[in-house]
Amino acid sequence: MKNGTQSTEAGNSPGGHLRDDVLAGIVVFLVALPLCIGIALASNAPPLAGIVAGIVAGLIVGPLSNAQVTISGPAAGLTAVVAAEIAAIGSFEGLLVAVALSGVIQIVLGIIRGGFIKSFVPSSVVRGLLSAIGVILILKQIPHLFGHDTDPEGEMSFFQPDKQNTFSELLQILSDLHPGAIVVGFVSLAIIYFWGRVSFLKKTGIPAPLVVVLFGVLCSLGFDQLGGSWIITASHKVEVPLPETIRGFFGLLPNPDFSQITNPAVSSAALTIALVGSLQALLTLEAVDRLDREKRSTSPNRELIAQGIGNIVSGMAGGLPMTCEIVRSSVNIDAGARTKISTILHGALLAIAVVLLPRAINLIPLSALAAILIATGLKLASPKVVAELWRAGRYQFIPWLVTLLAIVLTDPLIGILIGLAVSTIFILWSNLRRPLRLVVEHHLGGDVTRIELASQVSFLNRATLRKAFDNIESGKHVLVDAHDTVYIDPDILSLIKEYRDVIGPARGVQVSTRGFRGKYAIEDRIEFVDFSSRELQEHSTPDKVLNYLLVGNQRFREGRRLKRDFSRQVIATAASQHPMAVVLSGVDSRTPAEIIFDLGIGDVFSVRVAGSIVTPEVLGSIEFGCAAAGAKLIVVVGHNRCAAVQSAIDSAHGKQHPYIRECEYLKPIVQSIESVVRESDSQNRNALDGKETKDRSDTDNIVRLNIQRSVREILQKSTAISALVESGQIGIVGMMYDVTTGICHVMNETSHGIGTIEPEASHET
Repeated sequence: MKNGTQSTEAGNSPGGHLRDDVLAGIVVFLVALPLCIGIALASNAPPLAGIVAGIVAGLIVGPLSNAQVTISGPAAGLTAVVAAEIAAIGSFEGLLVAVALSGVIQIVLGIIRGGFIKSFVPSSVVRGLLSAIGVILILKQIPHLFGHDTDPEGEMSFFQPDKQNTFSELLQILSDLHPGAIVVGFVSLAIIYFWGRVSFLKKTGIPAPLVVVLFGVLCSLGFDQLGGSWIITASHKVEVPLPETIRGFFGLLPNPDFSQITNPAVSSAALTIALVGSLQALLTLEAVDRLDREKRSTSPNRELIAQGIGNIVSGMAGGLPMTCEIVRSSVNIDAGARTKISTILHGALLAIAVVLLPRAINLIPLSALAAILIATGLKLASPKVVAELWRAGRYQFIPWLVTLLAIVLTDPLIGILIGLAVSTIFILWSNLRRPLRLVVEHHLGGDVTRIELASQVSFLNRATLRKAFDNIESGKHVLVDAHDTVYIDPDILSLIKEYRDVIGPARGVQVSTRGFRGKYAIEDRIEFVDFSSRELQEHSTPDKVLNYLLVGNQRFREGRRLKRDFSRQVIATAASQHPMAVVLSGVDSRTPAEIIFDLGIGDVFSVRVAGSIVTPEVLGSIEFGCAAAGAKLIVVVGHNRCAAVQSAIDSAHGKQHPYIRECEYLKPIVQSIESVVRESDSQNRNALDGKETKDRSDTDNIVRLNIQRSVREILQKSTAISALVESGQIGIVGMMYDVTTGICHVMNETSHGIGTIEPEASHET
């Protein structure tokens, strides 16, 4: 499904989506609440500022965006930026002005279609972002799983302001274990693991994270009855401010200080927040679109506008800046969300909860939420992802790994920039190593070295191209092909023109050019012959022609067919034709001679008749091709799995197909091949007895015998061809083509007028 459309198949009805979205919205709300508070604390901002941003993200950005499963809100990647800008401006109220202004900048970016940046981020960097978030979630939530809850929930960076780091915090767990939190955390992990694997639990349709939260609350109440060290105190639970009244809640919200709008620090902060938040939003969109079950595509420009409106409202209402948030989005998808209903609901629940239900929310143990986040992290950074990227090669694996480590050790923005830099280096290195492809091709007129330029050829590739030119030996032909090139540096163009007009001719090299755009002023100029001309035909021999056909067959089956200019060949052969061979083959759709031998226009006469049999009309066509048109070789091609031969075998053994009886012009063809079957039977009565329609090798044997007979009949019935063969002017050979492998074998017993063939393949460097 794309662009928010919903399936109405069984199990995916709108009603089913509504249930999934409501449950997912509840789960995301439970995860988002402590994250909003923690991110605000990590940003040196009031706790309610994070909640306000979450509410605005759900109720304002959710309906405006066309992202169906992406959750926006205050993000860990912005904590360092916000903390630094608060210090630079001097007050949080001044920062609120910058947040509102950043929203205006984002709207402008969306209007001018700045979201195109999303398309230029390599997939390895996006996947590195996802994996890094998964690793961070696991590392940061392990302490909460054991009841070590001193670290703010939203602090996602590896290095902490108190000069601690994530690993040192993990070591401190041993000195701060809480039995109640441990039981809740590990049982919650078990619930999540088995909930999706036990069929009757899975069929309930209730998401495992919701069950975990309810379980955590019940355990917390139960442990209160046990007393002692089992009690899960307030420091190990979600902490939401408790205003006495609704009016009191709004009284806690700060107001923007517009007297600082002329402060240069405010303008600088607005630009920084807009750029950082927009980049993170675009990359998160790309990542979430990959996770979306229905693989929908989100409009980046519309998202920028939605984020801009959200930041304007958040700044005016006293909230933090917001962006698309990968952690909550991952939880949302993992909980079964299908549409933006879950996004809007989570914002509404945040508003209701902090105003009306703060005491109930404060009953949720942090270890239960930690289990949900750890399970999400394991999906984002699973061993399967590592194995898949390892198999993809170093150009995918290394940028992914560097992005992952950089994000874990710094923050998402810096890590992404480092990942982009590494990916760019790999792209440049790849372009430096393979700015061109050099292929030696065997044409009728001789060998041609084709230099195929890459899509982007910069001045950095000058040395490589010059080396390729220097390696061309005197007397050779070279073709510089720019068909697939979209940009060529002026230095490269100068080098090509100099080599074509001055250096190449001085060294005895014939230089051809093709495929350059008109603006480069390098016209198509072909100095070699790639079609069968009169001169080439006169200097050809049966051996050379057969070798050319076998080399062409090798190119065909290896997927290296020559890039032929058919338009040029049409013009060149319009006045006359000088084929080098006549190919007699069957009418099977899998055996077109021009393709299986990789031929061009005017290279061969193609005579096709079912079973490759010889009739007066076929013989007349062959005589014309050789005696009149000057072809040097006759090739009779048969193939395995031949339906015509199998029909003849069946007919010869009393199993004639109805369509043969109904087709009066088909009968003579089948009867002609039947004579070969009977001749074979007379030589070996047991060869086909009782298994003629089952043993495929029997069919292939008759094909071979039929080819031999066709070759004999051509020589016996045509005195003109027989005389040409005896004089050595032409040759004749039978070939067996395998429709399963594409290989054409020469049948030596059918060869006349040709010697031993050792085909030489074209090669690539």
